[in-house]
Amino acid sequence: MMDRFRMIFQYFQSNSESVMNGICGLLALASVKMYICFDFSCPCLPRYNMAYGLGIMFIPPIALFLCGLILNRQSLVMLEEWRRPQGRRKKDLAVMRYMCSSIMQRAMVAPVIWIIITLLDGKCLICAFSSSVDPETFVGFANTSPLQVQQLLAKVPCKDDELMRNNTSRKAVTRYLRCWSQALGWSILLILIVAAFLARWLRPCFNQATLLQARHWSNYIDIEQKIFEETCCEHSRLFAHKCILHFFKSIREEIKMHSFDLPREGEEAEGEEDLLQGITDQDQVNKLLKMWYYEKPPLDVSQATQRHPLGRERSPPPWAESSGTRYKFPRHTNV
Repeated sequence: MMDRFRMIFQYFQSNSESVMNGICGLLALASVKMYICFDFSCPCLPRYNMAYGLGIMFIPPIALFLCGLILNRQSLVMLEEWRRPQGRRKKDLAVMRYMCSSIMQRAMVAPVIWIIITLLDGKCLICAFSSSVDPETFVGFANTSPLQVQQLLAKVPCKDDELMRNNTSRKAVTRYLRCWSQALGWSILLILIVAAFLARWLRPCFNQATLLQARHWSNYIDIEQKIFEETCCEHSRLFAHKCILHFFKSIREEIKMHSFDLPREGEEAEGEEDLLQGITDQDQVNKLLKMWYYEKPPLDVSQATQRHPLGRERSPPPWAESSGTRYKFPRHTNV
């Protein structure tokens, strides 16, 4: 059982699209659950009905939309790609458009579901527009002053109000507004389904090569950022390990007396030097991170293999040059 959970976790960790689709589905279910649990209570006042009804209809979708943007990791990756300096790697507007379209589509699912549910239920529209119906269409509002008509129409959503208990037109107004609300909700749902159908079936008619390229490089940007962060974390761990060992050198004998198992000098793991790659002080790390931001390497790995072929000595990186001397990468030396 634990192996299955581990495989599922690794799958979602390595597949950003699956993670984003899962988050999109969870937000959609959360929007439905929130509306079901929400206690809708119209104020039944002429000045506040519309503000309350439209606020319940549109403010939660805005919050859900922002949550979808926040939880989508690709939104931050897209902003970083858009804001980064040109450097040695050109920016591809088609990739950023594809990422923006994908982010917006996923973020809009939960808000659209909330709006459709509120329209099919009808309470928000009844509360918002009960004061806007034409009173002459309904018999129960005859022989009343305009001020009383507005008060009565504002109290249509409140069926327990004393003024509306004996009013014969309250149910008629409610049915009229609910009919319009449900018609609007089903129309929006039908439009979305038709749009999704056309987008699905008309996509092969457009240039598929451009779409594949945009999708490939959008995934590459996300994976590259993840690998860079993981490599930085590994380097930070080894860098901290080296600093701590140097700190405890002065009290090595005292630690040995307490039976702590410290490695002897020269017995550190051979692989640590390779992972540190000669970046052994704070200035070099800061320069490396600055170079990564301002001058990302071009997307051409053939240049790296030609410049640093296997078995030959590598040329020193720019951050290893200081005081007119050049740093040479040792094969097996203690940093």
